[in-house]
Parts: sequence; C-alpha cells; structure tokens
Amino acid sequence: MGEEVRFGDIVPRAPMPNLLLQDVDYQATTSHRGTWRRYLHPNGNLYAEFTSTATVLGLPLVHYTRGISPETGRFTTARGFVAVGRRAVGVIAVGRMAAGIVAVGQLCVGVVGFGQAAIGLAVIAQIALGIGFAIGQLTTGFVCIAQLGVGNWVLGQVGVGTHVWSMRVKDPAAIDFFRSFADAAGWRW
Repeated sequence: MGEEVRFGDIVPRAPMPNLLLQDVDYQATTSHRGTWRRYLHPNGNLYAEFTSTATVLGLPLVHYTRGISPETGRFTTARGFVAVGRRAVGVIAVGRMAAGIVAVGQLCVGVVGFGQAAIGLAVIAQIALGIGFAIGQLTTGFVCIAQLGVGNWVLGQVGVGTHVWSMRVKDPAAIDFFRSFADAAGWRW
C-alpha cells in the first residue's frame, strides 16, 4: 500500500512555485482620463487600480487602489493629490489609514482629520487628538467639544482644562466662549 512514515521522517516535497515572481496579466483599460488595471485572483478577490493621466505637483490627480496586489501580495498604498484606498497618502486622502492635508479614515493623520481615530490641527473623530480644535468622544486640543475632553477650552460631559463647561464645572468664561462660538457658527440655543 505504501511506505510507513514515522514521526521525524523527512518527506521530500516538490517545491511550491512562487506566484509573486510570475508576470501578472492585468486587464488594462486606458482612456484620456487615466488607466485602470484589474486582476481577478484565482480565489475570486479583485485587485483594481486607477491612476489618472492628469497630475498636480507631480502626483496623479486621482489614485485609487482596491485589494491585494498580485505582484507584491500586499495592499498597495494609494498616492496622489486625491488618494483613495485601504492605505492612502495625498493632499486629500481617504482610506482605513490615511495621511494628508485633509485625511478621512479609521486612523488618520492630517491638518484636518475626520475618522475613528484622528491626529491633526483640527479633527473630528471618536478619538480626536487635536492641536487646535477637536470634536469627539475622547479629545485633546486647545478647544475641545467632547464627552471627555482635555484642553484649554473644554465643553463636555467631563472636562479637564483651564476653562471648562461640563456637568460638574461651569466656568463663566467657558460658557461665554462656547456661546459666542455657537453664535459665530450660526447655531441657535
């Protein structure tokens, strides 16, 4: 029937080919707007990438990526003036991890950031680590609006800072500041 294999015996196997070293047969479509490259993995997962023809400051105007690259076996970082992908770096970046002047994502770093966790000058996020302005559930910044905020001017359920308007602390300077802030934003009480 066959040879008996005991524990510790080495059974030679044929080497498995490295699929990442093979040429990739992309479906490519080029137009005056840019180039789409698509690849359907054997398991049914799609890789797609769009790079616009137009450039701004040496970057493609739009760079979009989706899925795992068949060349590297990893997610490709979208890099462009407008970058959209799982990981994105650009002036305007949208992705799970995003970095840019305006960054939108689950984890983002930017001058202006919107996401689940954001770091920047002005941020709106669940966890907002802002330098100047922050809105979120847990925030830091010079001006904070939060459930739990730490900063100079804090409006929140719980606040720590120089001027706090919270459930327990009602600093008159903070009340005046945030009321004037709301009036300037057009919010009416």
